[in-house]
Amino acid sequence: MASAAVALRERAKPADVLDYPFEPPRPDGSHVEIAPGLLWLRMPMPMALDHINVYLLRDGQGWALVDTGLGIPATFELWERIFTEKLAGQPLTRVICTHCHYDHAGAASWLQQRFKVPLYMTYGEFMMLRSLMGPPPDPLPEAHREFYTRAGVTADELEAMLGAMRKDPFMPPHPSHYQRIRPGELLQIGERQWRVVLGEGHSPEHACLYSEADGILLAGDQVLPRITSNVMVSPIEPEGNPLQAWLESLQRLRQLPADTLVLPSHQGVFYGLHERLDQVREHHEQQFAQIQQHLREAARATAAELVPVLFPRLRSPVDRLMALGETIAHLNLLQQAGVLLRRPGAGNIEFFSLA
Repeated sequence: MASAAVALRERAKPADVLDYPFEPPRPDGSHVEIAPGLLWLRMPMPMALDHINVYLLRDGQGWALVDTGLGIPATFELWERIFTEKLAGQPLTRVICTHCHYDHAGAASWLQQRFKVPLYMTYGEFMMLRSLMGPPPDPLPEAHREFYTRAGVTADELEAMLGAMRKDPFMPPHPSHYQRIRPGELLQIGERQWRVVLGEGHSPEHACLYSEADGILLAGDQVLPRITSNVMVSPIEPEGNPLQAWLESLQRLRQLPADTLVLPSHQGVFYGLHERLDQVREHHEQQFAQIQQHLREAARATAAELVPVLFPRLRSPVDRLMALGETIAHLNLLQQAGVLLRRPGAGNIEFFSLA
């Protein structure tokens, strides 16, 4: 393992720009060997973000899998082909899901049943997967409807967003059991040890895995090279401050070495961890500034009115729903920090203004 770590770190460049040392695999069962016993694959997704990166870790005579792809027949067929043809029948030993979102855990239940292997997740992610990762309830609870009313969403807009979510074909069946992993825990997978590093904000207890010996971070959605993860407030925790938790998570990741090789869930494997963390923080600071500038000019605005300020090019009702949640996340942080005031208006609609 020591020689692998040296070989990887020799490829690192100064972290003032991102460096992509590997060409990505095709989403057809092909793989790229990142280090001995560590394979990068891609699962296709029929949506704008058309892939998810998944990783196979040598685990004794078989392979441990980090994240799964969508729970759809095309994913199941590709996994069958990978294990029977590409890996010559070597077994799957366990499934590790970084978090509950359905591109990461959608095929977990099928893999558990098909290969008779344990599922590893943090408690918060497994419980979120079991309880809330599904279509919005119909009828919508009154408290949830009031959440959207306070944000300034009209009844027609709400029905369009909820209707699109209820037609989502990718909602996964729930796995029935799991094995809990905790922040700071060391997972022995084959010859490597991986420390669980907690991420928050994008999901409740996102598990990143860090190999100190190799300087490799399996980052999930906590650090992506060219896009930023959705950090949103939802009706189940209307006063939540996930963006504050997200920014604190980024600071924890900054404690890792600058020459860490980052293996994200989307786009390319890269060097430049600290640079990317700085870029993400600057992105959110720019969004805070946009909100404040708009409120200097408009005096007050609802959350719904501020959505196009931060997200001017939305393509679908689902995009709007996610953008609304992320806009509220920025507003909650600024309001709880004393930068903004929130006052009720007519029809139970809430307005934000500068403090």
